[in-house]
Amino acid sequence: MKVKNYRTLFATLGVAAVLGTGVFAQGFYSSPPEREPATDRPAALKDVGLDQKLNNLLPLDAAFTDANGNQVSLGQYFNSGRPVVLALVYYECPMLCTQVLNGLTGALETLNLDAGKDFDVIALSFDPKEKAPLAKAKKIAYMGRYGRPGTEAGWHFLTGSADSIKRVTDAVGFRYAFDEDTGQFAHGALVTILTPEGRISRYLYGIDYGGRDLRLALVEASNGAIATPVDRALLYCYHWDPTTGRYGFVVMNLVRGAGVLTLLGFGTFIVMSLRRERRAARAGARS
Repeated sequence: MKVKNYRTLFATLGVAAVLGTGVFAQGFYSSPPEREPATDRPAALKDVGLDQKLNNLLPLDAAFTDANGNQVSLGQYFNSGRPVVLALVYYECPMLCTQVLNGLTGALETLNLDAGKDFDVIALSFDPKEKAPLAKAKKIAYMGRYGRPGTEAGWHFLTGSADSIKRVTDAVGFRYAFDEDTGQFAHGALVTILTPEGRISRYLYGIDYGGRDLRLALVEASNGAIATPVDRALLYCYHWDPTTGRYGFVVMNLVRGAGVLTLLGFGTFIVMSLRRERRAARAGARS
């Protein structure tokens, strides 16, 4: 009778614990109310935005000029087996592009991964008027900021023709416009994470990317080639949200893991209790 009571009691408690935790998490993780999108946009911004094109292949035959004035093809940077971080900027941008590159470099500084060894960085100017000397000056500046001698071969600052630029920005889904009134480009802020084959893996939005998000994006793009056991565990709990361009905590995965551990704990407790009862019963029979 005691054995049945143990089984019934702890099985009920185990199921209740798992279901209760799941209900709590479901309520905690519920989506906030949707807001009505703003409809009034400045004229210069009407054609600006991003059309996500995950898994799209970049035009690897597109021709560009590197910071040393050499003619290169985009495909040259996708033959090393490493993922690539692509920053679409223009070098004379008075504010936003500098913040994008600053944010990217700052996030890369926090990683124990090195450019040229674990990944590559491409900064591509979408202003066809910009030329190699300006790209070289930017590369020198950001090499100093990155502060890791010997990684120069992993950073690529490119310029190109309007046609080559358009092919890449179209493939990424990056829409921008030149504002005649200000003489500047209107554009969004993001970096694109590419697979070693040149396909779009992830978009990270804004100017503050965070070391964790950037690392997880690179790990996913590399198909685990640069992953540590900790990275794999984090990817179980954090999933990329295409609406925010961030990695968010997946509560339900944690709940499932906690539920399994709870059931295992109850099961172990029941087995140990049964063993103690049997030993006590055998001892009583001998006496």
